[in-house]
Amino acid sequence: MKRRQFLSATAGLAALPVLNAAPAAAAPVPLAQISAYLDTLQSVQCRFVQVNPDGSQDRGTLSIKRPGRARFDYDQPNQTLVMVGGGQVAIFDKYSGSQPEEYPLSRTPLNLILAERVQLDGARMVVNHTESDGRTVVVAQDPAHPNYGNIALYFEPSPLRLAEWLITNEAGERSRIVLGAFSQRELGSSLFNVAGEKMKRRG
Repeated sequence: MKRRQFLSATAGLAALPVLNAAPAAAAPVPLAQISAYLDTLQSVQCRFVQVNPDGSQDRGTLSIKRPGRARFDYDQPNQTLVMVGGGQVAIFDKYSGSQPEEYPLSRTPLNLILAERVQLDGARMVVNHTESDGRTVVVAQDPAHPNYGNIALYFEPSPLRLAEWLITNEAGERSRIVLGAFSQRELGSSLFNVAGEKMKRRG
């Protein structure tokens, strides 16, 4: 995945995905219950597979340390490193000394997941909450900038877990990230230190 693709997928969040539930579909998991589940993801890691708009795939490891911190380490040959910390999303070229492309975390739906206390039922970003094929789907976008695109979070109901997300960027391109099982991990703050990573690259 190219740096620009992740940037479009994460910061440039366009039209809502069409989510057609079956006529007799079960009720979605309540937003309050999903919020409580997300609050349990305090310091965790999982493997992920990303399916890009062109059908290619990238793999890597996602680390989350709430509040406000995440890291996407992509496997080789992908050279992307994404760090979330200090209120910023920073996209680095892992093997060069170049400075990152940065966006405010508040402009991305990652802000919903990484909040100190998740409250999806009161979040203005949440624009749809439904059940589709046995899973609960929560769609979010920036209400002030719907042209940025949106993210659809897919939750397995039993046991409740975040299984994947689908990001539609401002160009209408879709990127899907399928998540493995989360494991509790002791994660050092240096993993998410955007300013420190920038300093290292300055030499």
